[in-house]
Amino acid sequence: MQLSEQEIVRREKLTKLREMGIDPYPAALYPVDATTKSIKQDFEEGKKVVISGRLMSRRIQGKASFAELQDSEGRIQVYFNRDEICPDDDKTLYNEVYKKLLDIGDIIGVEGELFTTQVGEKTVMVKKFSLLSKSLRPLPLPKVDDEGRVFDAFNDPELRYRQRYVDLVVNPHVKDTFIKRTKITTSIREFYNQKGYLEVETPILQPIPGGAAARPFLTHHNALNIPLYLRIANELYLKRLIVGGFDGVYEFAKDFRNEGMDRTHNPEFTVMELYVAYKDYNWMMDTTEKLLEKVAVDATGSSKVTVGEHEIEFKAPYPRVPILEAIKIHTGFDVAGMEEEELREVAKNLGIEVDDTMGVGKLIDEIFGEKCEHHYIQPTFIIDYPKEMSPLTKEHRSNPKLTERFELMVNGKELANAYSELNDPIDQRERFEDQLKLSEKGDDEAMFIDQDFLRALEYGMPPTSGIGIGIDRLVMLMTNNSSIQEVLFFPQMRPEKKQVELSEEEKAILDVLKPVGEMPLPELKEKAGLSGKKWDKSTKALSNHGLLKVEKTADTLLAKYIG
Repeated sequence: MQLSEQEIVRREKLTKLREMGIDPYPAALYPVDATTKSIKQDFEEGKKVVISGRLMSRRIQGKASFAELQDSEGRIQVYFNRDEICPDDDKTLYNEVYKKLLDIGDIIGVEGELFTTQVGEKTVMVKKFSLLSKSLRPLPLPKVDDEGRVFDAFNDPELRYRQRYVDLVVNPHVKDTFIKRTKITTSIREFYNQKGYLEVETPILQPIPGGAAARPFLTHHNALNIPLYLRIANELYLKRLIVGGFDGVYEFAKDFRNEGMDRTHNPEFTVMELYVAYKDYNWMMDTTEKLLEKVAVDATGSSKVTVGEHEIEFKAPYPRVPILEAIKIHTGFDVAGMEEEELREVAKNLGIEVDDTMGVGKLIDEIFGEKCEHHYIQPTFIIDYPKEMSPLTKEHRSNPKLTERFELMVNGKELANAYSELNDPIDQRERFEDQLKLSEKGDDEAMFIDQDFLRALEYGMPPTSGIGIGIDRLVMLMTNNSSIQEVLFFPQMRPEKKQVELSEEEKAILDVLKPVGEMPLPELKEKAGLSGKKWDKSTKALSNHGLLKVEKTADTLLAKYIG
Protein backbone atom coordinates (compact mmCIF):
# COMPACT_ATOMS: atom_id res chain seq x y z
CA MET A 1 0.00 0.00 0.00
CA GLN A 2 1.44 3.34 -1.07
CA LEU A 3 0.94 6.02 1.60
CA SER A 4 0.67 9.74 1.04
CA GLU A 5 2.94 12.14 2.87
CA GLN A 6 0.16 13.06 5.32
CA GLU A 7 -0.61 9.41 6.01
CA ILE A 8 3.05 8.74 6.77
CA VAL A 9 3.16 11.71 9.17
CA ARG A 10 0.00 10.53 10.98
CA ARG A 11 1.49 7.06 11.46
CA GLU A 12 4.61 8.64 12.91
CA LYS A 13 2.41 10.55 15.38
CA LEU A 14 0.69 7.28 16.25
CA THR A 15 4.05 5.76 17.14
CA LYS A 16 5.00 8.77 19.30
CA LEU A 17 1.70 8.58 21.18
CA ARG A 18 2.31 4.94 21.99
CA GLU A 19 5.88 5.72 23.08
CA MET A 20 4.40 8.28 25.51
CA GLY A 21 2.15 5.58 26.98
CA ILE A 22 -1.04 6.90 25.35
CA ASP A 23 -3.28 4.22 23.83
CA PRO A 24 -4.64 5.75 20.58
CA TYR A 25 -7.50 3.20 20.53
CA PRO A 26 -8.54 2.66 24.18
CA ALA A 27 -11.05 -0.09 25.02
CA ALA A 28 -12.66 1.37 28.13
CA LEU A 29 -16.12 2.95 28.19
CA TYR A 30 -16.05 6.73 27.88
CA PRO A 31 -18.71 8.29 30.17
CA VAL A 32 -20.47 10.64 27.69
CA ASP A 33 -23.38 12.48 29.36
CA ALA A 34 -24.21 15.16 26.77
CA THR A 35 -24.39 15.83 23.04
CA THR A 36 -23.81 19.02 21.07
CA LYS A 37 -27.58 19.32 20.63
CA SER A 38 -28.46 18.80 24.29
CA ILE A 39 -25.79 21.29 25.36
CA LYS A 40 -27.25 23.99 23.15
CA GLN A 41 -30.85 23.21 24.11
CA ASP A 42 -30.25 23.05 27.89
CA PHE A 43 -27.34 25.46 28.16
CA GLU A 44 -26.30 26.56 31.66
CA GLU A 45 -23.22 28.67 32.42
CA GLY A 46 -20.71 26.64 34.43
CA LYS A 47 -22.50 23.31 33.89
CA LYS A 48 -20.12 20.33 33.80
CA VAL A 49 -20.40 18.08 30.73
CA VAL A 50 -18.66 15.08 29.20
CA ILE A 51 -18.88 14.90 25.41
CA SER A 52 -17.07 13.13 22.62
CA GLY A 53 -16.73 13.61 18.90
CA ARG A 54 -14.48 14.24 15.95
CA LEU A 55 -12.06 17.18 15.90
CA MET A 56 -13.11 19.15 12.81
CA SER A 57 -11.18 22.44 13.05
CA ARG A 58 -8.54 24.16 15.20
CA ARG A 59 -7.22 27.67 15.69
CA ILE A 60 -4.13 27.45 17.88
CA GLN A 61 -2.95 30.73 19.40
CA GLY A 62 0.00 29.99 21.68
CA LYS A 63 -1.25 28.62 24.96
CA ALA A 64 -4.91 28.74 23.93
CA SER A 65 -6.93 27.23 21.11
CA PHE A 66 -10.49 27.21 19.84
CA ALA A 67 -11.65 24.04 18.09
CA GLU A 68 -14.83 22.46 16.78
CA LEU A 69 -16.07 19.07 17.90
CA GLN A 70 -18.61 17.15 15.79
CA ASP A 71 -20.80 14.36 17.14
CA SER A 72 -23.92 12.65 15.78
CA GLU A 73 -26.06 15.70 16.61
CA GLY A 74 -23.94 18.51 15.16
CA ARG A 75 -20.95 20.69 16.10
CA ILE A 76 -19.96 22.76 19.09
CA GLN A 77 -17.03 25.01 19.89
CA VAL A 78 -14.52 23.83 22.49
CA TYR A 79 -11.81 25.94 24.14
CA PHE A 80 -8.43 24.49 25.03
CA ASN A 81 -6.31 26.47 27.51
CA ARG A 82 -2.90 25.15 28.41
CA ASP A 83 -3.12 26.10 32.10
CA GLU A 84 -6.60 24.63 32.50
CA ILE A 85 -5.52 21.31 30.97
CA CYS A 86 -2.07 21.27 32.57
CA PRO A 87 -2.36 23.06 35.96
CA ASP A 88 1.01 21.66 37.10
CA ASP A 89 4.44 22.41 35.67
CA ASP A 90 4.28 19.58 33.11
CA LYS A 91 2.66 21.07 29.98
CA THR A 92 3.25 18.03 27.75
CA LEU A 93 -0.43 17.18 27.34
CA TYR A 94 -1.12 20.53 25.70
CA ASN A 95 2.22 21.43 24.09
CA GLU A 96 2.98 18.00 22.64
CA VAL A 97 -0.16 15.88 22.54
CA TYR A 98 -2.80 18.47 21.68
CA LYS A 99 -0.75 20.85 19.53
CA LYS A 100 1.53 18.38 17.74
CA LEU A 101 0.14 14.86 17.88
CA LEU A 102 -3.60 15.39 17.38
CA ASP A 103 -5.00 15.88 13.87
CA ILE A 104 -8.24 17.01 12.30
CA GLY A 105 -10.45 13.93 12.18
CA ASP A 106 -9.25 12.43 15.47
CA ILE A 107 -12.03 11.33 17.83
CA ILE A 108 -11.57 12.73 21.32
CA GLY A 109 -13.44 12.86 24.60
CA VAL A 110 -13.75 16.12 26.51
CA GLU A 111 -14.64 16.87 30.14
CA GLY A 112 -15.36 20.54 30.72
CA GLU A 113 -17.58 23.41 31.77
CA LEU A 114 -19.95 25.48 29.68
CA PHE A 115 -19.42 29.18 29.10
CA THR A 116 -20.35 31.84 26.57
CA THR A 117 -17.63 33.72 24.69
CA GLN A 118 -17.58 37.49 24.27
CA VAL A 119 -19.22 37.11 20.85
CA GLY A 120 -22.02 34.96 22.29
CA GLU A 121 -20.79 31.52 21.19
CA LYS A 122 -21.82 28.63 23.43
CA THR A 123 -18.56 26.86 24.23
CA VAL A 124 -17.08 24.05 26.31
CA MET A 125 -14.05 25.00 28.43
CA VAL A 126 -11.89 21.86 28.31
CA LYS A 127 -10.65 20.63 31.69
CA LYS A 128 -9.53 17.17 30.53
CA PHE A 129 -9.40 15.47 27.15
CA SER A 130 -8.71 11.91 25.99
CA LEU A 131 -7.79 10.51 22.60
CA LEU A 132 -10.39 7.87 21.70
CA SER A 133 -9.41 7.07 18.11
CA LYS A 134 -6.50 8.29 16.00
CA SER A 135 -7.41 9.09 12.39
CA LEU A 136 -4.77 7.84 9.97
CA ARG A 137 -6.27 9.39 6.84
CA PRO A 138 -6.92 13.14 6.41
CA LEU A 139 -10.56 14.09 5.86
CA PRO A 140 -11.36 15.76 2.52
CA LEU A 141 -12.74 18.87 4.22
CA PRO A 142 -14.05 21.72 2.05
CA LYS A 143 -12.42 25.13 2.33
CA VAL A 144 -14.36 28.38 2.65
CA ASP A 145 -12.84 31.76 1.75
CA ASP A 146 -13.56 35.11 3.39
CA GLU A 147 -16.48 35.71 1.01
CA GLY A 148 -18.13 32.39 1.90
CA ARG A 149 -17.23 30.59 -1.32
CA VAL A 150 -16.62 26.85 -0.92
CA PHE A 151 -13.64 25.11 -2.53
CA ASP A 152 -12.57 21.45 -2.68
CA ALA A 153 -16.00 20.21 -1.57
CA PHE A 154 -16.34 16.45 -1.26
CA ASN A 155 -19.06 16.18 -3.92
CA ASP A 156 -17.83 13.60 -6.45
CA PRO A 157 -20.69 11.02 -6.49
CA GLU A 158 -18.29 8.14 -7.21
CA LEU A 159 -16.29 8.90 -4.06
CA ARG A 160 -19.31 9.88 -1.94
CA TYR A 161 -21.20 6.63 -2.57
CA ARG A 162 -18.11 4.43 -2.32
CA GLN A 163 -16.91 6.14 0.88
CA ARG A 164 -20.24 6.95 2.52
CA TYR A 165 -18.53 7.00 5.93
CA VAL A 166 -16.50 10.01 4.78
CA ASP A 167 -19.52 11.59 3.08
CA LEU A 168 -21.48 11.50 6.35
CA VAL A 169 -18.63 13.13 8.26
CA VAL A 170 -17.81 16.00 5.90
CA ASN A 171 -21.31 16.56 4.44
CA PRO A 172 -23.55 16.54 7.54
CA HIS A 173 -26.68 17.38 5.49
CA VAL A 174 -26.48 13.90 3.92
CA LYS A 175 -27.44 12.45 7.30
CA ASP A 176 -30.77 14.30 7.13
CA THR A 177 -31.86 12.13 4.19
CA PHE A 178 -31.36 8.94 6.18
CA ILE A 179 -32.99 10.34 9.31
CA LYS A 180 -36.01 11.17 7.14
CA ARG A 181 -35.92 7.64 5.70
CA THR A 182 -36.35 6.24 9.19
CA LYS A 183 -39.25 8.63 9.83
CA ILE A 184 -40.93 7.35 6.64
CA THR A 185 -40.67 3.67 7.54
CA THR A 186 -41.75 4.42 11.12
CA SER A 187 -44.79 6.30 9.81
CA ILE A 188 -45.81 3.36 7.61
CA ARG A 189 -45.44 0.92 10.50
CA GLU A 190 -47.56 3.14 12.76
CA PHE A 191 -50.29 3.34 10.11
CA TYR A 192 -50.49 -0.44 9.61
CA ASN A 193 -49.99 -1.38 13.26
CA GLN A 194 -52.91 0.85 14.26
CA LYS A 195 -55.05 -1.19 11.87
CA GLY A 196 -53.95 -4.41 13.56
CA TYR A 197 -51.83 -5.76 10.71
CA LEU A 198 -48.87 -7.98 11.61
CA GLU A 199 -45.31 -7.24 10.51
CA VAL A 200 -43.67 -10.49 9.39
CA GLU A 201 -40.50 -11.88 7.80
CA THR A 202 -40.36 -14.25 4.84
CA PRO A 203 -37.45 -16.11 3.14
CA ILE A 204 -34.85 -14.24 1.11
CA LEU A 205 -33.38 -17.49 -0.26
CA GLN A 206 -36.14 -19.12 -2.31
CA PRO A 207 -36.33 -22.29 -4.43
CA ILE A 208 -38.67 -20.47 -6.86
CA PRO A 209 -38.17 -16.72 -7.54
CA GLY A 210 -41.84 -15.78 -7.75
CA GLY A 211 -44.08 -12.77 -7.33
CA ALA A 212 -42.69 -10.57 -10.10
CA ALA A 213 -41.38 -10.58 -13.65
CA ALA A 214 -37.65 -10.05 -13.21
CA ARG A 215 -34.30 -11.76 -13.73
CA PRO A 216 -33.13 -13.31 -10.42
CA PHE A 217 -29.73 -13.86 -8.83
CA LEU A 218 -28.86 -17.56 -8.62
CA THR A 219 -26.80 -19.25 -5.91
CA HIS A 220 -26.20 -22.82 -4.71
CA HIS A 221 -26.81 -24.40 -1.32
CA ASN A 222 -24.03 -26.91 -0.73
CA ALA A 223 -25.60 -28.92 2.11
CA LEU A 224 -28.89 -29.44 0.25
CA ASN A 225 -27.18 -29.54 -3.16
CA ILE A 226 -29.91 -27.42 -4.73
CA PRO A 227 -30.03 -24.10 -6.58
CA LEU A 228 -31.57 -21.19 -4.67
CA TYR A 229 -32.53 -17.70 -5.76
CA LEU A 230 -32.38 -14.38 -3.99
CA ARG A 231 -35.99 -13.27 -3.86
CA ILE A 232 -37.27 -10.87 -6.48
CA ALA A 233 -40.46 -10.33 -4.44
CA ASN A 234 -42.00 -11.54 -1.18
CA GLU A 235 -45.58 -11.62 -2.50
CA LEU A 236 -46.22 -15.36 -2.75
CA TYR A 237 -45.05 -16.05 0.80
CA LEU A 238 -47.20 -13.28 2.26
CA LYS A 239 -50.24 -14.66 0.43
CA ARG A 240 -49.47 -18.09 1.91
CA LEU A 241 -49.91 -16.41 5.31
CA ILE A 242 -53.32 -15.07 4.25
CA VAL A 243 -54.22 -18.67 3.34
CA GLY A 244 -53.00 -19.64 6.82
CA GLY A 245 -55.52 -17.34 8.51
CA PHE A 246 -53.89 -13.96 9.04
CA ASP A 247 -56.19 -11.11 7.99
CA GLY A 248 -53.45 -8.56 7.39
CA VAL A 249 -49.66 -8.96 7.03
CA TYR A 250 -46.90 -6.66 5.83
CA GLU A 251 -43.14 -6.82 5.41
CA PHE A 252 -40.30 -4.42 4.69
CA ALA A 253 -38.30 -6.67 2.37
CA LYS A 254 -34.94 -6.53 0.70
CA ASP A 255 -35.49 -7.73 -2.87
CA PHE A 256 -32.84 -8.50 -5.48
CA ARG A 257 -33.11 -8.26 -9.27
CA ASN A 258 -30.26 -9.09 -11.61
CA GLU A 259 -30.89 -6.16 -13.91
CA GLY A 260 -29.36 -2.86 -14.96
CA MET A 261 -28.42 0.00 -12.66
CA ASP A 262 -29.38 3.63 -13.18
CA ARG A 263 -30.62 6.64 -11.22
CA THR A 264 -33.81 4.84 -10.17
CA HIS A 265 -32.66 1.19 -10.06
CA ASN A 266 -30.30 -0.65 -7.72
CA PRO A 267 -29.96 -4.47 -7.85
CA GLU A 268 -30.72 -4.59 -4.10
CA PHE A 269 -33.70 -2.50 -3.04
CA THR A 270 -36.37 -2.21 -0.34
CA VAL A 271 -40.07 -2.76 -0.86
CA MET A 272 -42.95 -2.77 1.59
CA GLU A 273 -45.66 -5.29 0.72
CA LEU A 274 -49.07 -5.47 2.44
CA TYR A 275 -51.83 -8.08 2.03
CA VAL A 276 -55.27 -7.72 3.62
CA ALA A 277 -58.06 -10.30 3.44
CA TYR A 278 -61.60 -9.43 2.32
CA LYS A 279 -60.48 -6.24 0.51
CA ASP A 280 -60.16 -5.23 -3.17
CA TYR A 281 -58.08 -2.79 -5.19
CA ASN A 282 -60.60 0.03 -4.73
CA TRP A 283 -60.18 -0.23 -0.94
CA MET A 284 -56.40 -0.36 -1.43
CA MET A 285 -56.42 2.88 -3.44
CA ASP A 286 -58.38 4.63 -0.68
CA THR A 287 -56.02 3.26 1.97
CA THR A 288 -52.86 4.15 0.01
CA GLU A 289 -53.99 7.77 -0.36
CA LYS A 290 -54.43 8.08 3.41
CA LEU A 291 -51.08 6.35 4.06
CA LEU A 292 -49.04 8.60 1.76
CA GLU A 293 -50.67 11.76 3.07
CA LYS A 294 -49.67 10.70 6.61
CA VAL A 295 -46.13 9.78 5.52
CA ALA A 296 -45.63 13.16 3.81
CA VAL A 297 -46.79 15.07 6.89
CA ASP A 298 -44.71 12.92 9.28
CA ALA A 299 -41.56 13.18 7.16
CA THR A 300 -41.75 16.77 5.93
CA GLY A 301 -44.39 18.54 8.02
CA SER A 302 -46.70 19.05 5.04
CA SER A 303 -48.75 17.07 2.51
CA LYS A 304 -47.03 19.15 -0.19
CA VAL A 305 -43.52 18.03 -1.13
CA THR A 306 -41.09 19.80 -3.44
CA VAL A 307 -39.50 17.44 -5.96
CA GLY A 308 -37.19 19.15 -8.45
CA GLU A 309 -39.24 21.82 -10.23
CA HIS A 310 -42.55 20.41 -9.06
CA GLU A 311 -44.63 20.75 -5.92
CA ILE A 312 -46.36 17.42 -5.39
CA GLU A 313 -49.56 17.26 -3.35
CA PHE A 314 -50.05 13.98 -1.50
CA LYS A 315 -53.41 14.94 -0.02
CA ALA A 316 -56.19 12.54 -1.09
CA PRO A 317 -57.92 11.84 -3.42
CA TYR A 318 -55.79 10.96 -6.46
CA PRO A 319 -57.04 10.64 -10.08
CA ARG A 320 -57.72 7.12 -11.42
CA VAL A 321 -56.93 6.57 -15.13
CA PRO A 322 -57.28 3.23 -17.01
CA ILE A 323 -53.96 2.29 -18.65
CA LEU A 324 -55.44 1.79 -22.14
CA GLU A 325 -57.10 5.19 -21.90
CA ALA A 326 -53.77 6.72 -20.86
CA ILE A 327 -52.09 5.22 -23.95
CA LYS A 328 -54.85 6.57 -26.17
CA ILE A 329 -54.56 10.05 -24.61
CA HIS A 330 -50.79 10.29 -24.98
CA THR A 331 -50.14 8.39 -28.24
CA GLY A 332 -53.40 8.65 -30.19
CA PHE A 333 -53.50 4.84 -30.59
CA ASP A 334 -56.43 2.84 -29.23
CA VAL A 335 -54.69 -0.43 -28.36
CA ALA A 336 -57.69 -2.04 -26.61
CA GLY A 337 -58.22 -5.53 -28.01
CA MET A 338 -55.12 -5.49 -30.24
CA GLU A 339 -53.27 -8.74 -30.85
CA GLU A 340 -49.52 -9.14 -30.40
CA GLU A 341 -48.49 -8.29 -33.98
CA GLU A 342 -50.71 -5.19 -34.06
CA LEU A 343 -49.18 -3.98 -30.81
CA ARG A 344 -45.68 -4.64 -32.12
CA GLU A 345 -46.45 -2.52 -35.16
CA VAL A 346 -47.82 0.31 -32.98
CA ALA A 347 -44.67 0.20 -30.85
CA LYS A 348 -42.48 0.42 -33.96
CA ASN A 349 -44.55 3.36 -35.27
CA LEU A 350 -43.93 5.10 -31.94
CA GLY A 351 -40.18 4.53 -32.24
CA ILE A 352 -40.06 1.96 -29.42
CA GLU A 353 -37.51 -0.82 -29.71
CA VAL A 354 -39.18 -4.28 -29.56
CA ASP A 355 -38.23 -7.89 -30.18
CA ASP A 356 -39.96 -11.22 -30.87
CA THR A 357 -39.79 -12.37 -27.21
CA MET A 358 -42.27 -9.65 -26.15
CA GLY A 359 -45.86 -10.72 -25.65
CA VAL A 360 -48.96 -8.53 -25.40
CA GLY A 361 -48.31 -7.55 -21.79
CA LYS A 362 -44.73 -6.52 -22.27
CA LEU A 363 -45.53 -4.54 -25.44
CA ILE A 364 -48.24 -2.54 -23.66
CA ASP A 365 -45.89 -2.02 -20.72
CA GLU A 366 -43.19 -0.68 -23.05
CA ILE A 367 -45.61 1.68 -24.83
CA PHE A 368 -46.93 3.06 -21.54
CA GLY A 369 -43.47 3.34 -20.02
CA GLU A 370 -41.97 5.16 -23.01
CA LYS A 371 -44.84 7.42 -24.02
CA CYS A 372 -47.13 7.95 -21.03
CA GLU A 373 -45.50 7.42 -17.65
CA HIS A 374 -43.54 10.69 -17.52
CA HIS A 375 -46.72 12.76 -17.87
CA TYR A 376 -48.01 11.77 -14.43
CA ILE A 377 -46.29 14.13 -12.00
CA GLN A 378 -49.03 14.43 -9.37
CA PRO A 379 -50.03 11.13 -7.68
CA THR A 380 -52.20 9.20 -10.14
CA PHE A 381 -53.55 5.65 -10.04
CA ILE A 382 -53.14 3.95 -13.43
CA ILE A 383 -55.74 1.17 -13.29
CA ASP A 384 -57.28 -1.84 -15.06
CA TYR A 385 -54.30 -3.51 -16.74
CA PRO A 386 -54.73 -6.15 -19.47
CA LYS A 387 -54.67 -9.73 -18.19
CA GLU A 388 -51.42 -10.53 -20.06
CA MET A 389 -49.59 -7.93 -17.95
CA SER A 390 -50.83 -9.22 -14.59
CA PRO A 391 -50.46 -12.98 -14.01
CA LEU A 392 -51.19 -12.72 -10.26
CA THR A 393 -54.22 -10.43 -10.49
CA LYS A 394 -57.94 -11.13 -10.29
CA GLU A 395 -59.88 -10.75 -13.51
CA HIS A 396 -61.77 -7.45 -13.76
CA ARG A 397 -65.34 -7.94 -12.60
CA SER A 398 -66.78 -6.02 -15.62
CA ASN A 399 -64.27 -6.82 -18.40
CA PRO A 400 -62.69 -10.31 -18.62
CA LYS A 401 -59.78 -9.01 -20.75
CA LEU A 402 -58.63 -6.72 -17.92
CA THR A 403 -57.53 -7.18 -14.32
CA GLU A 404 -58.15 -5.30 -11.10
CA ARG A 405 -54.71 -3.81 -10.80
CA PHE A 406 -53.29 -0.34 -10.29
CA GLU A 407 -49.88 1.28 -10.34
CA LEU A 408 -49.40 4.56 -8.53
CA MET A 409 -47.42 7.07 -10.60
CA VAL A 410 -45.71 10.02 -8.91
CA ASN A 411 -43.24 12.41 -10.53
CA GLY A 412 -43.33 10.33 -13.72
CA LYS A 413 -42.29 7.05 -12.05
CA GLU A 414 -44.03 4.00 -10.60
CA LEU A 415 -44.16 4.18 -6.80
CA ALA A 416 -46.57 1.33 -5.99
CA ASN A 417 -48.16 -1.72 -7.61
CA ALA A 418 -51.36 -3.32 -6.27
CA TYR A 419 -54.04 -5.89 -7.12
CA SER A 420 -57.24 -7.52 -6.20
CA GLU A 421 -55.32 -10.76 -5.72
CA LEU A 422 -56.05 -13.76 -7.89
CA ASN A 423 -57.32 -16.53 -5.59
CA ASP A 424 -58.72 -18.97 -8.17
CA PRO A 425 -56.09 -21.78 -8.22
CA ILE A 426 -57.15 -23.09 -11.65
CA ASP A 427 -57.00 -19.63 -13.24
CA GLN A 428 -53.67 -19.01 -11.48
CA ARG A 429 -52.19 -22.22 -12.89
CA GLU A 430 -53.25 -21.22 -16.41
CA ARG A 431 -51.66 -17.78 -15.98
CA PHE A 432 -48.41 -19.39 -14.79
CA GLU A 433 -48.47 -21.70 -17.82
CA ASP A 434 -48.85 -18.68 -20.09
CA GLN A 435 -45.77 -17.21 -18.42
CA LEU A 436 -43.93 -20.47 -19.07
CA LYS A 437 -44.68 -20.10 -22.79
CA LEU A 438 -43.14 -16.61 -22.71
CA SER A 439 -40.08 -18.07 -21.02
CA GLU A 440 -39.77 -20.67 -23.76
CA LYS A 441 -39.88 -17.83 -26.32
CA GLY A 442 -36.80 -16.33 -24.64
CA ASP A 443 -38.29 -13.91 -22.09
CA ASP A 444 -35.84 -14.30 -19.17
CA GLU A 445 -38.08 -12.18 -16.91
CA ALA A 446 -41.16 -14.40 -17.25
CA MET A 447 -42.46 -15.93 -14.01
CA PHE A 448 -41.66 -19.45 -12.82
CA ILE A 449 -44.44 -21.87 -11.91
CA ASP A 450 -44.57 -22.13 -8.12
CA GLN A 451 -46.28 -25.47 -7.45
CA ASP A 452 -46.34 -25.01 -3.67
CA PHE A 453 -48.07 -21.63 -4.00
CA LEU A 454 -50.68 -23.24 -6.26
CA ARG A 455 -51.17 -25.95 -3.63
CA ALA A 456 -51.70 -23.24 -1.00
CA LEU A 457 -54.36 -21.58 -3.16
CA GLU A 458 -56.12 -24.92 -3.54
CA TYR A 459 -56.72 -24.91 0.23
CA GLY A 460 -58.55 -21.60 -0.29
CA MET A 461 -57.42 -17.97 0.00
CA PRO A 462 -60.08 -15.38 0.87
CA PRO A 463 -60.63 -12.35 -1.37
CA THR A 464 -57.51 -10.27 -0.78
CA SER A 465 -55.90 -7.05 -1.87
CA GLY A 466 -52.14 -6.55 -1.89
CA ILE A 467 -49.73 -3.72 -2.60
CA GLY A 468 -45.99 -3.22 -2.97
CA ILE A 469 -44.51 0.23 -2.37
CA GLY A 470 -40.92 1.00 -3.40
CA ILE A 471 -39.40 2.46 -0.24
CA ASP A 472 -36.27 3.79 -1.96
CA ARG A 473 -38.34 5.72 -4.51
CA LEU A 474 -40.67 6.97 -1.78
CA VAL A 475 -37.68 8.31 0.14
CA MET A 476 -36.37 9.93 -3.06
CA LEU A 477 -39.66 11.81 -3.38
CA MET A 478 -39.84 12.87 0.26
CA THR A 479 -36.21 14.08 0.33
CA ASN A 480 -36.11 15.70 -3.14
CA ASN A 481 -33.40 13.39 -4.45
CA SER A 482 -33.30 12.40 -8.12
CA SER A 483 -30.89 9.48 -7.66
CA ILE A 484 -31.55 6.25 -5.78
CA GLN A 485 -27.88 6.19 -4.75
CA GLU A 486 -28.54 9.26 -2.58
CA VAL A 487 -31.05 7.39 -0.40
CA LEU A 488 -29.07 4.15 0.03
CA PHE A 489 -26.27 4.16 2.56
CA PHE A 490 -24.17 1.79 0.45
CA PRO A 491 -25.41 1.57 -3.16
CA GLN A 492 -23.98 -1.08 -5.45
CA MET A 493 -20.85 0.20 -7.23
CA ARG A 494 -18.64 -1.02 -10.01
CA PRO A 495 -15.37 -2.57 -8.78
CA GLU A 496 -12.96 0.10 -7.61
CA LYS A 497 -10.09 0.67 -10.01
CA LYS A 498 -6.75 -0.37 -8.57
CA GLN A 499 -4.44 2.52 -7.93
CA VAL A 500 -1.63 2.54 -10.48
CA GLU A 501 1.90 3.26 -9.25
CA LEU A 502 3.59 5.54 -11.78
CA SER A 503 7.26 6.19 -12.38
CA GLU A 504 8.60 9.74 -12.14
CA GLU A 505 8.82 9.88 -15.95
CA GLU A 506 5.19 8.75 -16.33
CA LYS A 507 4.09 11.37 -13.79
CA ALA A 508 6.01 14.03 -15.74
CA ILE A 509 4.07 13.19 -18.91
CA LEU A 510 0.70 13.25 -17.11
CA ASP A 511 1.54 16.52 -15.34
CA VAL A 512 1.77 18.13 -18.79
CA LEU A 513 -1.12 16.32 -20.47
CA LYS A 514 -3.74 16.03 -17.71
CA PRO A 515 -4.57 19.77 -17.33
CA VAL A 516 -5.31 20.20 -21.06
CA GLY A 517 -6.71 16.75 -21.86
CA GLU A 518 -5.04 16.41 -25.24
CA MET A 519 -2.17 17.84 -27.32
CA PRO A 520 0.03 16.91 -30.30
CA LEU A 521 2.35 14.07 -29.36
CA PRO A 522 5.56 15.89 -30.44
CA GLU A 523 4.61 18.88 -28.28
CA LEU A 524 3.95 16.60 -25.30
CA LYS A 525 7.34 14.94 -25.73
CA GLU A 526 9.10 18.30 -25.85
CA LYS A 527 7.33 19.63 -22.72
CA ALA A 528 7.87 16.42 -20.74
CA GLY A 529 11.63 16.74 -21.39
CA LEU A 530 12.36 13.02 -21.57
CA SER A 531 15.04 11.23 -23.55
CA GLY A 532 13.97 8.97 -26.40
CA LYS A 533 14.34 5.70 -24.46
CA LYS A 534 12.53 6.96 -21.35
CA TRP A 535 9.84 8.57 -23.52
CA ASP A 536 9.12 5.34 -25.39
CA LYS A 537 9.03 3.25 -22.20
CA SER A 538 6.82 5.72 -20.30
CA THR A 539 4.24 6.31 -23.05
CA LYS A 540 3.91 2.57 -23.60
CA ALA A 541 3.36 2.03 -19.85
CA LEU A 542 0.74 4.80 -19.69
CA SER A 543 -1.09 3.23 -22.62
CA ASN A 544 -1.05 -0.15 -20.86
CA HIS A 545 -2.42 1.49 -17.71
CA GLY A 546 -5.29 2.91 -19.78
CA LEU A 547 -4.26 6.51 -19.05
CA LEU A 548 -2.92 7.57 -22.46
CA LYS A 549 -4.33 7.13 -25.94
CA VAL A 550 -2.67 8.20 -29.18
CA GLU A 551 -4.84 8.94 -32.22
CA LYS A 552 -3.73 9.75 -35.74
CA THR A 553 -5.16 12.93 -37.24
CA ALA A 554 -4.69 14.49 -40.67
CA ASP A 555 -1.82 16.64 -39.41
CA THR A 556 -0.15 14.80 -36.54
CA LEU A 557 -0.37 12.21 -33.80
CA LEU A 558 -2.63 13.42 -30.96
CA ALA A 559 -2.06 12.35 -27.34
CA LYS A 560 -5.21 12.13 -25.17
CA TYR A 561 -5.47 11.74 -21.39
CA ILE A 562 -8.01 9.08 -20.34
CA GLY A 563 -9.26 9.77 -16.79
